[in-house]
Amino acid sequence: MGKESEVSAMEIDSQKSTATEQINNPKFSINVLQLLKSSQMQHGLRFGDYTRYRRYCTARLRRLYKSLKFTHGRGKYTKKAITATTVTEVRFLHLVLYTAERAWSHAMEKRQLPDGPNARQRSYLIGRLRKAVKWASLFAELCAIKGDSRTSLEAEAYASYMKGSLLFEQDHNWDIALKSFKSARAVYEELGKYGDLENQVLCRERVEELEPSIRYCLHKIGESNLQASELMHIGEMEGPALDLFKAKLEAVMAEARSQQAASMTEFNWLGHRFPISNAKTRVAILKAQELEKDLHGPTAESLPVEKRLAIFDKIFAAYHEARSCIRNDLVTTGNSESMKDDLSGLDKAIGAVLGQRTIERNQLLVSIAKSKLSKSRDDKNEKVTKPEELVRLYDLLLQNTADLSDLVSSGRDRKPEEVAFAEECAFRSLVLRAERCFYLAKSYSSAGKRTEAYALYCRAQSLADTALKELQSLTTIDQVMMKELKMLYDDCRSNSCIEHATGIMEEEKAPENLSNKISSISLAGTEKKPEKFLMEKLDIYESAVGDSNTKGVPHIEQFPPPFQTIPRNPIVLDLAYNSIEFPSLENRMKKDKKGFISRLWR
Repeated sequence: MGKESEVSAMEIDSQKSTATEQINNPKFSINVLQLLKSSQMQHGLRFGDYTRYRRYCTARLRRLYKSLKFTHGRGKYTKKAITATTVTEVRFLHLVLYTAERAWSHAMEKRQLPDGPNARQRSYLIGRLRKAVKWASLFAELCAIKGDSRTSLEAEAYASYMKGSLLFEQDHNWDIALKSFKSARAVYEELGKYGDLENQVLCRERVEELEPSIRYCLHKIGESNLQASELMHIGEMEGPALDLFKAKLEAVMAEARSQQAASMTEFNWLGHRFPISNAKTRVAILKAQELEKDLHGPTAESLPVEKRLAIFDKIFAAYHEARSCIRNDLVTTGNSESMKDDLSGLDKAIGAVLGQRTIERNQLLVSIAKSKLSKSRDDKNEKVTKPEELVRLYDLLLQNTADLSDLVSSGRDRKPEEVAFAEECAFRSLVLRAERCFYLAKSYSSAGKRTEAYALYCRAQSLADTALKELQSLTTIDQVMMKELKMLYDDCRSNSCIEHATGIMEEEKAPENLSNKISSISLAGTEKKPEKFLMEKLDIYESAVGDSNTKGVPHIEQFPPPFQTIPRNPIVLDLAYNSIEFPSLENRMKKDKKGFISRLWR
């Protein structure tokens, strides 16, 4: 019995000691990934603005230091180290985490400079990444002591990702970088199996963001058969974890393009061959042509609209860069007329290609607007296109087509290809005019102007008929264009009939509607509605606006106010004015002085 009592007493003492340890050393819990993701998305990284996110981290740290009363003194700076004994609440861990985030965001801000970081800025960038690794490692150490098991795991994954990012930027120790990225991926894969749905989705997204960096490290080590040209398909996702990878990937693709551009000696356009001597011009043209393959390739239709518009923007940037290089070469060229002619012809050719891509982009916008125009009004999730917006887009297309036609027709010795291209531009302009006239008629119809809409539908039908006749006279007939023109012709004919009938019906009903409106007019005002207005029930606490869910008219005051009868001032006619004889006032008027002396004193 004595031994049993001793054992039970020992168990009670051990339970008391563990309870006191839990009170004295509490375990903090931080959902690191969810906290960082919400901060990043709300403060700039949704749009890739690392400057805004860095400023947020700085302001957040300032608030944490002040609230924890952990400032470094006034005047003279006195550093205060954060150790395990210092961490008495969870905000100390937030302090270390946001310090690492501030250093990382500052490094990424330098990475996103327009012309790329120079040698000095790159050295500063790597220094900031080292700081981020240092603070992330400290955060992992503190979480291992003060945090629960999940927080400690997430902190370890965060530190591994920061270490891998530093080695990724330094271009060496690819095996250690691979090990760090794989360690982080393994943790997030395991954490993605537990917790709520939001946390599982975030963990899976982070695993997908880490996958391209792991594959790139394998490619650099030599354990992957991936080619440099295939790397572009890896980084199609968006996310802060992929920005370093994309910067590195762009450098690799630029190197690959420069190697391919060595064999590119001329640019072909409408039967002309223009030599390219500048390496930067060749690289820019090659980059634009690679992007054009994505737009005109077999998988182009499967690309989302936002992706295709982003590719168009990159193509425009590449061609503008090529034209800038060509014009710089024109300035620095000597008196050689042949070189000037070649550079001018190349500039003209690239300008024409740029005009063609602009037309293709605007046609894509037109197709998007047409798809939204045909949707029902009940779809509240997406804005419905108005016919006026399509008219504006067709105006842009007509202007683009006219500019392209003028550019192609500006040469002296025109080749048959240029003549055929100018004729194609004229035909396309005719088709665009017919479509613009059709949607302009739709806008007038929606405004209730039946006469103007009918005339415009007839004009669009005439233009479509002319375009059909010209298309049928060509040797090679575009069946898609033929089908679209026939559909436009039929739509114009049916809509003109509808507008004609609607106009006649409205004209027949106009006298009846007018008499109904006139008969309802009364000087005494309209009859009072059963609802009382706010001005009539000021002594009652009742809402005159209505519920926020309903769209009823607020009953504050009747507007416009009703007509009221008022007395009119009498009209007075002064009939006696013409019969009154007024006295003469000549004796009171000033007389003019006459004489030579009086003239001098005037």
